[in-house]
Amino acid sequence: MLDRLRPEFPDVTISKIRFLESEGLVSPARSASGYRQFTAEDLERLRFVLAAQRDHYLPLKVIKQQLDERDRQSMDESRPLVVVPSGDPEIVRPTPKIRLTREDLLAETGIDGVTLAALEQYGIVRTGPAGFYDADAVELAKAARALTDFGLEPRHLRAFRAAADREIGLLHQIVGPLARQRDPDASSRAEDLLREMAGLSVRLHGLLIRAGLREGLPR
Repeated sequence: MLDRLRPEFPDVTISKIRFLESEGLVSPARSASGYRQFTAEDLERLRFVLAAQRDHYLPLKVIKQQLDERDRQSMDESRPLVVVPSGDPEIVRPTPKIRLTREDLLAETGIDGVTLAALEQYGIVRTGPAGFYDADAVELAKAARALTDFGLEPRHLRAFRAAADREIGLLHQIVGPLARQRDPDASSRAEDLLREMAGLSVRLHGLLIRAGLREGLPR
């Protein structure tokens, strides 16, 4: 099973597959001696789940809903599984893995060196451990530039950084103990929990901002 999955999903492990089984995403049959027997349908479901997590960053709850819906609609095992990307903006999605120099970032975002230095000073844009910028840094710089077009300055964005850090700290307090458990499935459970909680956190933050802005508008 692993040999058939690893060319497409190099990080998959036996522990990961057993975790997905425990969550009801796949239900392989058992031989008389208790060994798992994965069918072509099981392999298809595993590929669906792993791709939905990797490419769309969907939490397992959403993935299971899609699988259950597919099972309700058709009993035809030959029907292909297709991931339905969530249209909700709160779903946290992965970013491409890129490494940009300072000059690359300036060219990509259109900001100047002084602005970038200020964004770094206030913690809005950060480099990775090796001193390069990633895709998140690009998007953060672009968003900051758009806000400065409305008259905000980099120093005004410190409030956003502080709010984000508080939310991150809160999520780590909840997920951290789970990730440190000796259970071999702990890492997978923590990853999925963090994915789901991050999406809910982003949604709550956005709703609070929207509600607050609406209250402040003249009626």
